[in-house]
Amino acid sequence: MSSAHFAHDDVADREVRMRFATRMLVVQVATQLVVVAVCTAVFAWLGVQQLKAEADSSALNIARSVAEAPDVRSLVTAFSADPGTPDAAALREGALQHYAADVTSRTQGLFVVITDDHGIRLAHPDPDRLGQVVSTSFADALAGREVVTWETGTLGESARAKVPIYPPGGGSPVGEVSVGFERASVFDDLPALIAGIAVAVALAVAIGAIVALLMRRRLERLTLGVQPEELAALVQTQTAVLEGADEGVLALDEAGIVRVCTATAERLLGVTGAVGRPLGDLGLAPAVAAALSGPGASAGLPLGDRVVFIDVRPVRRGARALGRVAVLRDRTDVMALSGRLDSVRAMGDALRVQRHENANRLHAAVGLLDAGRVEEARGFLADLVDRGSVDWAVPGIELVGDAMLQSFLGAKALAARERGVALRVADDTFSREPIDDVEDVVAVLGNLIDNAVTAAAAAPAPRSVEVSVLDDRDAVVMTVSDSGGGIADVDEIFAQRERGADTDTDRVHGLGIGLPLSREFARRRGGEVWVVDAGGAGHGAVVAARLPDVRRGGDDVMRGDGGA
Repeated sequence: MSSAHFAHDDVADREVRMRFATRMLVVQVATQLVVVAVCTAVFAWLGVQQLKAEADSSALNIARSVAEAPDVRSLVTAFSADPGTPDAAALREGALQHYAADVTSRTQGLFVVITDDHGIRLAHPDPDRLGQVVSTSFADALAGREVVTWETGTLGESARAKVPIYPPGGGSPVGEVSVGFERASVFDDLPALIAGIAVAVALAVAIGAIVALLMRRRLERLTLGVQPEELAALVQTQTAVLEGADEGVLALDEAGIVRVCTATAERLLGVTGAVGRPLGDLGLAPAVAAALSGPGASAGLPLGDRVVFIDVRPVRRGARALGRVAVLRDRTDVMALSGRLDSVRAMGDALRVQRHENANRLHAAVGLLDAGRVEEARGFLADLVDRGSVDWAVPGIELVGDAMLQSFLGAKALAARERGVALRVADDTFSREPIDDVEDVVAVLGNLIDNAVTAAAAAPAPRSVEVSVLDDRDAVVMTVSDSGGGIADVDEIFAQRERGADTDTDRVHGLGIGLPLSREFARRRGGEVWVVDAGGAGHGAVVAARLPDVRRGGDDVMRGDGGA
């Protein structure tokens, strides 16, 4: 049933795509047809007007030529001077009739009509109408005006020109010449014009259809086959998925241009307006840019005050490579929790050692009592009360008043001893009050001690680490010094946090994410981690940390109300 449902959805999707593609093609072709039809009508109208203008011009020129002929002017003047009506029979064989017929034949016109000043036809294609008054007005011609018009006379509708005939010596018009072309002959070239327009229309429609098909294919390639009906849902889904996730997402095309960059990604990278810009123009640290354009950073990169894992995956659709997508995961809180868990684990191990050693001592006391050696047992128990249940063998540890911190320092001392490093508490330590938020304290102090032990273990004997803990109202100030070779570059030790690079310049002092993470712990509480002395020339480095708000009743500590 599920397969059938999916198959039905696929068919429906194809139908939607087909409907849209067909609809777009029909709309485009219909639009082209409308445009071409309008253009065709305009060009056809212009063509007809041009043919009419050419017929009018030809008729006018022929009429002028006939009216300017000397014989025509003389004969028409003579007929106009005769007050009687010319004889039709004489006109049939007259010079004007022969001349007009010859001009009509040579120009392939409909007619050439010559009249006198009374409108009587002196020459006409129909000999039976000679000697009769013309059917159309001749007043304009007798008034000396040339007229070009379309009129319907005895020979039908025609394009005609009427030109006045002047006597040889000049003066008022004595007649007119009317030359006409039949409508059908005027539009003899119209079929060829229409055929040319039709060919142009067909080519335009064909080209438009081809362009529409190519545009559709191009659009489908650009949208990877996603149709406009699906784009709205795709945008909604993308926005919901990308912006609703805690991870930042950055997408690069094959040219290295940023195409997607969520708000979380911009916040983690410290950039704005990344979309549409090349990756190299974002001003990212070299290691970050290399991670984004390469395999990523599975071990984490310090970006600002955050620790970010970058996972990069190539994106393909079918055989086409689309670019890469980088997922940026902020793991600062996770690593902070991991550091706290490590500290708790170390304290748990210390407590187990303490319980085991305490049990052994109680067994020893019970054995002395069973053996009747009461005085020795009493002395043993008195010593146990004075020194505590466990002898951590950490010089000065009694100066630390917090039991949890004592256990933690004892556990660290045991671990350092295994590496040939002696851990001791400085004589200037003054911390008598219990610490409430001990997790952050041991997380920061543990990292500083681990770095110091690593540095001391890499140096020649004697190898030692000294820890100082001081109360400052509600804060605690810690310093850790070692007998190592010192820090080569103080700026470099924390510049790693700002640049996010991965270098091995001073790995013994935690140039990865340990110190930056410790500083992040401290800064979150309003404190700080800094290098007091870079060391060198026979002595190691000194690193300090201050964590405020780790205990309640800090004012009482300074007044001594809650002191030991």
